[in-house]
Amino acid sequence: MTQLLEGRTAIITGASRARGIGLATAKMFAEHGARIAVLDLDLSDAQAAAAGLGTGHLGLACDVTDAAACHAAVAQAIRHFGHLDILVNNAGLTQKRGVMDVTADDYDLVTGVVLRGTLHMSQAVVPHMRGRKSGSIICMSSMSAEQGGGVFGGTHYCAAKAGVLGMARAMAKELGPDNVRVNAVCPGLVMTDFSRGGTTDERKNEMAQAFPLRRVGQPSDIAGACLYLASDLAAWVTGATIDVNGGAFMH
Repeated sequence: MTQLLEGRTAIITGASRARGIGLATAKMFAEHGARIAVLDLDLSDAQAAAAGLGTGHLGLACDVTDAAACHAAVAQAIRHFGHLDILVNNAGLTQKRGVMDVTADDYDLVTGVVLRGTLHMSQAVVPHMRGRKSGSIICMSSMSAEQGGGVFGGTHYCAAKAGVLGMARAMAKELGPDNVRVNAVCPGLVMTDFSRGGTTDERKNEMAQAFPLRRVGQPSDIAGACLYLASDLAAWVTGATIDVNGGAFMH
């Protein structure tokens, strides 16, 4: 198999959940030759996920809502690996709330992780990538940002994920002259820990009928899009939004 990321290093936030997009992306990157720094809130979870990837990987604790913690984690990863090529801003959470049910605390919680976390992590890696004149930043958005909601995301979640799209495009314009590419991925309904709870096989089959491809997504489907964007196959791709939703939303 061609190693698309041989010699590359990557930080992936929110990458310790067994059935999550972050860990699936870490596994695929590692299979393609990358060394990975897995970032998550819990150090033991991050270290266990990194150990599961094989040798040479790193697990670090990081609260992406804390700018200082993001800079410290990035600095530690660079010291460990010697350089950094890829950032996947994957950390996130969702709440199913109607517009009148969203409290200020709900809004701050979701936007803090999804939107502010993307900003903090990107700010932490940009000086290093600019100095190397090379880098790929991948920002995880959602189909909810494009169609105004989904199965699990509330109003504030949609707003946060839409903000990620705008932030990715703005960064792509600013960082393009430094050969730092910034792109976004918009997953549709994917069977992760967030969406799996309480979903029966019968309900999953019903939901699949809404997709032209007649199945719900798996974390590996999103990981494949991230692999493309991280690799040289996407060397002239920046400011793009990649929809990975089985055809559920087209524009």
